[in-house]
This record gives sequence, structure tokens and C-alpha cells, in this order.
Amino acid sequence: MILAIDTATAACSAALIEGDGVPLAVSETVGRGHAERLVPMVEALLRDAGGVVPDAILVDCGPGSFTGVRVGLAAAIGMGMGWGVPVRGCSSMALVAAACFASDPGLEACAVALNGGHGELFVQRFATHPFAMTSDLVSLPPSEAARFASEDVVAGSGASALVEARGTGTAIDALPNAASASLLPPAFATLQPRPLYGRPPDAKPKAA
Repeated sequence: MILAIDTATAACSAALIEGDGVPLAVSETVGRGHAERLVPMVEALLRDAGGVVPDAILVDCGPGSFTGVRVGLAAAIGMGMGWGVPVRGCSSMALVAAACFASDPGLEACAVALNGGHGELFVQRFATHPFAMTSDLVSLPPSEAARFASEDVVAGSGASALVEARGTGTAIDALPNAASASLLPPAFATLQPRPLYGRPPDAKPKAA
């Protein structure tokens, strides 16, 4: 059984995944306060499952908010050390794309747009059959993101901004959810548990 956790965006979620199923899951939109909410959420989830110890942990590495990404990673690594189980990572973009395709089995492609820093959007393009990334992850202003993503369907917290800037398409408001990890092909759940920020850091080292 895998414990999946996600704190990369305004949502905070945890899920127990067994095979292709999700026996138990919980998700809340908290905005801030992930650090205070995540551990009690996981404790309640495991208690409801009969006090099981997961065989592995899967954590959303981002992109998302700087603090949210680090909260999830720190918690996952700490729990992994305490339980002696492996910790792997996945992308918030892949989680949103997988959920989008699952909600519309006839959909062949979509773009994912999540709100980023400084008014920019994290954007990545995906196809299904088989599930695959069709572009790199980029961080762009909405006007440039509109030119970058040609897919009619755009999912994510930044979907409306992208579709509005483009003037066409269907926006699906969505945040990553730990339960969506059950939809990911195995290759998309093997990231190293390190932050995936999606854009260069704002702070620059001082010149010598």
C-alpha cells in the first residue's frame, strides 16, 4: 500500500493507494497552513485504515508554491525515515493531467496550467494513449502561455487565465490531488524526492 501526499498548491491531500484503487483519501483546500494540517490528516487516514504502515510514500514534488512543495517533501522524507520505507516523487502537472484524462476518456490531449509566481503560469502539455508529456515544463506570463499551449482543454488553477488570454478553449479549474496518483503510469511516479520549482529562484548569488 502506498501513501500519497500532496501539498504543492492551495490544496492539501493524502490518499492510500492499493493497486489501481484508492481505499481511503482526503483532500482540503487550505490555502496556507499545510504544515499544520498534513500530519493530522495522514494520522487520521492511517487510523481509519486500521493502523497500517504504508510500504512506500509518493509525494508531489511540484511545481507549486515554494513553501507548500517543501512542506510535503519534508514530511514525506521524515515519515519514510521513521517507517523505513522508500520515498518517491511525482509532478503536480502530471497529477492534474491524469485526473483530466480520467474525467473524459475521449480526450486525446490537454494542457495543464497552474498559478505560479510573479503572475506567471506553470504550463505543460500532455497526451494520452499512452499517457505522455508532449512539452517541457515552462513558466510563462499568460499571454505567452496562450501561444505555447494549443490544446483546446486546459486544466489547473491557471486554466481560466490561459484560456482568457488565448480567447478560445475550455478551462477546467483543478488542483493536484494525491488520489490522482493512482492514475499515473509507473514511470511518472519515480522522481527523486526533490523540489521541482518550475522556474529559477528569485534570489541571485552576489558576484564575487
